[in-house]
Amino acid sequence: MGRVAVGSFAIRTLFIFTVISILLFSDNARCFYLPGVAPQDFEKGDPLNVKVNKLTSIKTQLPYSYYSLPFCRPNTIIDSTENLGEFRMREPQMCNVVCRLTFDAKTAKDFKEKIEDEYRVNMILDNLPLVVPIPRSVQEGPPIYQLGFHIGLEGQYAGSKDKKYFLHNHLSFTVKFHKDQQTDSSRIVGFEVTPYSVKHEYEGEWSENSRLTTCDPHAKRLITSSNSPQEVEDKQEVIFTYDVEFQESHVKWASRWDTYLLMADDQIHWFSIVNSLMIVLFLSGMVAMIMLRTLYRDISKYNELETQEEAQEETGWKLVHADVFRPPTNSDMLCVYAGTGIQFLCMMLVTMIFAVLGFLSPSNRGGLMTAMLLLWVFMGIFAGYAAARLYKMFKGTEWKKIALRTSFVFPATIFSIFFVLNALIWGQKSSGAVPFGTMFALVFLWFGISVPLVFVGSYVGFKKPAIEDPVKTNKIPRQIPQQAWYMNPIFSILVGGILPFGAVFIELFFILTSIWLNQFYYIFGFLFIVFIILIITCAEIAVVLCYFQLCSEDYLWWWRSYLTSGSSALYLFLYATFYFFTKLDITKPVSGALYFGYMLIASYAFFVLTGTIGFYACFWFTRLIYSSVKID
Repeated sequence: MGRVAVGSFAIRTLFIFTVISILLFSDNARCFYLPGVAPQDFEKGDPLNVKVNKLTSIKTQLPYSYYSLPFCRPNTIIDSTENLGEFRMREPQMCNVVCRLTFDAKTAKDFKEKIEDEYRVNMILDNLPLVVPIPRSVQEGPPIYQLGFHIGLEGQYAGSKDKKYFLHNHLSFTVKFHKDQQTDSSRIVGFEVTPYSVKHEYEGEWSENSRLTTCDPHAKRLITSSNSPQEVEDKQEVIFTYDVEFQESHVKWASRWDTYLLMADDQIHWFSIVNSLMIVLFLSGMVAMIMLRTLYRDISKYNELETQEEAQEETGWKLVHADVFRPPTNSDMLCVYAGTGIQFLCMMLVTMIFAVLGFLSPSNRGGLMTAMLLLWVFMGIFAGYAAARLYKMFKGTEWKKIALRTSFVFPATIFSIFFVLNALIWGQKSSGAVPFGTMFALVFLWFGISVPLVFVGSYVGFKKPAIEDPVKTNKIPRQIPQQAWYMNPIFSILVGGILPFGAVFIELFFILTSIWLNQFYYIFGFLFIVFIILIITCAEIAVVLCYFQLCSEDYLWWWRSYLTSGSSALYLFLYATFYFFTKLDITKPVSGALYFGYMLIASYAFFVLTGTIGFYACFWFTRLIYSSVKID
């Protein structure tokens, strides 16, 4: 009854939370975009505000403010918005001069460093990110898009071996719009740029009315190449210019992200699903064999034992029935990690549901991380409830102590690592450092909401009747016989993590690519299927190895069931290390520390999640089989 109560409470509360959330957004549930991201209509001549976001690099992973480099500045900088002159809807501009700068030694050095680290400029127009189209052959399909344009490039003049740095000082923008034939208003559906490096020339002394000879709107002279590039050196004169072209598009506003999210590798994702399903089918076959054949035969045989001599000759998993539910060592910590894993599982399920329904679209930047943080905080009630139920089953009496440990063990570890990483970013004067105000908000969410909810859940869980064991436990523990080499705890734990990792590693590649190579990840439908497969795989591999362990008369299954599926986190971290050395071009020590620090956090969270799934699967399995036999 106790086990059923745990599941029913969690499922009931999660269902109510999900239903309420969907009802709250019911008016927009059919849409892809969140409330507040409504389409904006532009009339001809309406001003368009281009926002500069930040400078990013896949080599350093350290973002910087756009104005950390001495680009052309508007008179006033408000919310990082730069008004690029007379940038107006459906009014093309040609060779519009933004400003003229003369580099000093420090400015040239700063630009060279950013160019060498392959920094890109990110801009936003009407909530669409600026992209650089990279054409492909007709056979390969439409162009792919790179987020942001590189500040410049490294190169050499013909016949010279000296490395030079060239600045992209001319931007050719293309704004795509969808026109309403009835109202003549337009909606922006695309924002592209082609950057050029051009050493501009002009006649006479420079003034505000000077006309460039390299590009001239009056003579219809356009820039189409970087044959005469702008070099970055001390005392170099640099003139920043741009063109704006408007193209009417048949793409409607509701589908404008489809081009950005063009998936040319859907076959790989389907292969990932099929690969994972094969693993699930293999494990399901083993579980079915155990449940339908071996267990049925064992239970029937054990129930037919009548004489004392036959009872003494019994072997296998029934032999340890008087020890199998003996509380493990460090049972308090097991309760804490099981509760934290339930919190993670609930957070991931609800986040996946919202993402699949379209509430976490890429147009809502930062929405995914915000949703996960808020859900984590509010799911603390499940962590407290699950931890307290296990704690009471282990004959614990101090529920406040277990609630306090559940509130702090995992979050404090993550926060400590995050604080150190943030200090490293702050030391690099990067704009990616979390400001003090945001850090204070995170601490408030932790102490002000999450901790109280954990205590509420623990109080409710501890008030419930204790979960009763299906068999009695002896006071004196039974001696565990010598185990075969393949049943060694370390070996079986490491083997147990291979299949859960194998079920997700292909999708993991795309997730790492989206995080560290500055690409979109939006295929939440695939991800949700893989997540369900992961849950099934973790549960099945834990049950199979737990059964083999009990048949070997080893009843210390509590922690081993957690570590068996949780060991997949080790393979995740090893794969992240392999990815770092084969796919990334990170050379700076701070950037490497950031990568491995964040991947350590991700692996630790993955360990808690998968370990909890395996533990509860074995918890259900052992209670099921030992409640099915008659114990004299």
